[in-house]
Amino acid sequence: FFVVLVVLILFSCAFSIHANTLSSTESLTISRNLTIVSPGKIFELGFFKPSTRPRWYLGIWYKKIPERTYVWVANRDTPLSNSVGTLKISDGNLVILDHSNIPIWSTNTKGDVRSPIVAELLDTGNLVIRYFNNNSQEFLWQSFDFPTDTLLPEMKLGWDRKTGLNRFLRSYKSSNDPTSGSFSYKLETGVYSEFFMLAKNSPVYRTGPWNGIQFIGMPEMRKSDYVIYNFTENNEEVSFTFLMTSQNTYSRLKLSDKGEFERFTWIPTSSQWSLSWSSPKDQCDVYDLCGPYSYCDINTSPICHCIQGFEPKFPEWKLIDAAGGCVRRTPLNCGKDRFLPLKQMKLPDTKTVIVDRKIGMKECKKRCLT
Repeated sequence: FFVVLVVLILFSCAFSIHANTLSSTESLTISRNLTIVSPGKIFELGFFKPSTRPRWYLGIWYKKIPERTYVWVANRDTPLSNSVGTLKISDGNLVILDHSNIPIWSTNTKGDVRSPIVAELLDTGNLVIRYFNNNSQEFLWQSFDFPTDTLLPEMKLGWDRKTGLNRFLRSYKSSNDPTSGSFSYKLETGVYSEFFMLAKNSPVYRTGPWNGIQFIGMPEMRKSDYVIYNFTENNEEVSFTFLMTSQNTYSRLKLSDKGEFERFTWIPTSSQWSLSWSSPKDQCDVYDLCGPYSYCDINTSPICHCIQGFEPKFPEWKLIDAAGGCVRRTPLNCGKDRFLPLKQMKLPDTKTVIVDRKIGMKECKKRCLT
């Protein structure tokens, strides 16, 4: 009876990690193919191999969606080279060990190692570490602070001004290779904060600043029946997030390996992800395509034009290269020159502007003329 009881207990422990927590006495291994599932069975955490190459990763994907869609990867730049790997709690951290029990990834938290901790997968898709006896929202670590290529509802992009943490997206190297790719999507803070898409370290697209409803260069980010966009800027944070008004609707934002920022929504009737919108939208969305003092019109040929009072810097501009932009036809004359409104424009890059919110349009014009 004693032997049978011990065997049953061991068998139960070996296959019990289907709850949403991982304790310090439990572990996940590739060979046993165990996973952690969020309470509402929306997300699942486990090891996966995205291609035929012998590279294993720890990641999170949708549990309820038949098409395996990964939303977060822990060891994207340090994959396991064979089918031997373990996820466990050690010294107050989540760690991934390779076949030689050498850590290849860790959460690197600095909690009180004397207090027992657990790792927990929430229905938001957030993997958190907390003290065992504390069910509050005070986490020692959370995966939402370290995004991969996907932004989920309630997940933030931007700066935590208290800790200096910058949350941003980094694309995959290719569609089935989670290694850090060439593109990143980062919030640049200034007088008016806006998102920049970078190819390596060079800007290729920007959203324009937030106008209270959307980023002005993203008209596709209009109001929706099931999505609420939110931009917060105060002493504690500068961040962007979105919320879903329907719990049964799954939607995500993704930075693709081709450098496209995309919104996908799951359509249950067709069992596939539907692309709601994508940016950059067209060639005119490319950063600094036409150069200074110019504007871009996708419906004309050529698409680059000088604003009124300016002409191409180089005579061959319209035929060959627009990057030189435009220059004044006549020297600046502060006594006679006047301001003209430019409609349907994305506001210029505001990283170097000076803003005085106390003055009106008349005083602003006066200062600019000086």
